[in-house]
Amino acid sequence: MNPSFLWVPKAAEIARTAGAKLRDFFSQGVVTEYKGDVDLVTIADRTVEAYLQEALVTAFPSHGIYGEEGARDRLDAEYRWYIDPLDGTTNFAHGFPHFCVSMGLEHRLPGMAAGQDGLIVAAVIYDPMRDELFVAELGKGVFLNGKPIHVSRVPELGEALVATGFPSRKRHENPNIHFYQEFTLRSHGVRRAGSAALDLAYTACGRIDAYWEFNLNPWDTAAGFLLVEEAGGLVTTFDDSYRRLESREILASNGLMHQELLGFFTDLFAGRNLSPLPSAADYAARRAARAAAASNG
Repeated sequence: MNPSFLWVPKAAEIARTAGAKLRDFFSQGVVTEYKGDVDLVTIADRTVEAYLQEALVTAFPSHGIYGEEGARDRLDAEYRWYIDPLDGTTNFAHGFPHFCVSMGLEHRLPGMAAGQDGLIVAAVIYDPMRDELFVAELGKGVFLNGKPIHVSRVPELGEALVATGFPSRKRHENPNIHFYQEFTLRSHGVRRAGSAALDLAYTACGRIDAYWEFNLNPWDTAAGFLLVEEAGGLVTTFDDSYRRLESREILASNGLMHQELLGFFTDLFAGRNLSPLPSAADYAARRAARAAAASNG
């Protein structure tokens, strides 16, 4: 690991311990609750967030904490950790082994407005089921299990593997199914694995070439943003604005295809160049026609 890292060594140690706790919960099975209509939360989320809050405050006494499950500590501090103790809770609750611990460190200069983003200066994402540790610090590169990583060199969407995600609730109010349809037809494939943090980490290491999603939170993205950017990629909104921790739209890519993707989103929002989505009746008619042709042949 890069010996000049300031925050990552201790944060990575904390993330590994948190990941070990998740593995234990996962092997035992956990009781699932709901924190909204369909948003899942487990004892693992709460227990691991409590551990992260205590461990980070002990390691970095002057730093603040902002966690998914309600951890709030010294939010006016110059440095603030955004923590997701279990990104991929739905996967975890169903026994699907794809989830992670995510921690991103924001540096806020004195006098910054409450809604103004500081610099993300450190990132740690740990996948305990694969024992994969992604880390970065601003200007110092990004590493996977101690080895430098970089975004892919795939030049265009037609050759790309891309990823996205969907909200747990109010999916009927989210337009992403239309985007999913169009991306599926124009790429090598779309993966929807259920962890925004790992989707960003996979973009950073070139396993996927681009990732988009609507309506994410700072604890979902703070670490992943820095990983992608330190790996040579780009993260913006769909209209090419600089990404925000509170952004409603996220587009991350290897950079080479970013302008193509932005143009694609412009067309999607304008309703141009879209492929017709076949109905169930259309499919049934085609299926019947094939069956008739086969019986007559």
